[in-house]
Amino acid sequence: MALPIPTDPTLPPLVDQGRRLLFGDDELMRHAAGVAGGLAVNLTVAALILAGTIWASRWLSGLAAAAIRRAHRRHPGDTTLQTFAASLVRYVVIVIGLVEVLEQLGVKATSVIAVLGAASLAIGLALQGALANVAAGVMLLILRPYRVGDRVEIHGRQGTVKGIDLFATRLSDPDNLSVFVPNAKAFGEIIINQTSPVVRRAQLDFTIDYEDDVDRALEILLACAAANPQVAAKPAPWAKMTALKDSGVTVTLRAWFSANDYWDGRFDLTKAVKDAFDAAGFEFPYPHQVAVESRPFEPPHSKRRSPKTPAAAAKPRPRRRPAVPRPTRVGSSKGR
Repeated sequence: MALPIPTDPTLPPLVDQGRRLLFGDDELMRHAAGVAGGLAVNLTVAALILAGTIWASRWLSGLAAAAIRRAHRRHPGDTTLQTFAASLVRYVVIVIGLVEVLEQLGVKATSVIAVLGAASLAIGLALQGALANVAAGVMLLILRPYRVGDRVEIHGRQGTVKGIDLFATRLSDPDNLSVFVPNAKAFGEIIINQTSPVVRRAQLDFTIDYEDDVDRALEILLACAAANPQVAAKPAPWAKMTALKDSGVTVTLRAWFSANDYWDGRFDLTKAVKDAFDAAGFEFPYPHQVAVESRPFEPPHSKRRSPKTPAAAAKPRPRRRPAVPRPTRVGSSKGR
């Protein structure tokens, strides 16, 4: 058994340990072997934890996506919420696994969590608007006031929803322009979904003359609605006289259309009613204007004067020329 090599106090500790290990110090070699073995075990366990974390993140993210897909079976093409939930689960599992790996390698988890918390606070303060859009996007994906393919009115803009992500909602308006609405604006404003109802009501107002037959006009309205194949049978069309205006009588037709046939059916029904009223001899009144002729204004004090002829009254008086002062002479000729 070799004797341990004595330490040299004149050398730095790290250099002295290297000298002792080089010359075969058994005690130091056993200590180094123990440290290396422990480090190898920790590295092996950390590698296993990392591999298990990656596998678990994939499995759990797929499980979350499948659960959301089953919950939204009626809209299988809308995968925005599935992608978001899967990514969120994956990243959460990976972060937890990395903290465990660092803990296995001897790094204190409390310090790592403190650093992550400080970094999250700094990022949150710098990206307040973006985080507000993210929070609103999450609520939109959960509450589902509209989906991809719906025709909506958001923040005063109408269009078809083409995509929903965590930051904005992309619309395609009737002019085929792409409109990006921030999710914070969309979630904080009134949202009108024009696709979600099964049928949609259209109200058409027409004004006829007071001399026309109102009952006949109501019959024509209901006949035009019955002849239009785009009008829904239930609820049944409704026609009544609704107002008495200055120049005519207002008759109203209410008909129901499907969400896809609403605009075409409304315009076609309006034209059909106009053609039917013209064929029946109805007149569409227009606003009338009455011209009133008034006498010229005469001041009250002019009545006390003697009457004058119009020519004399209209003839202007000649203006007097101002008096010009005569020049005065300086001195006198007397006494010369």
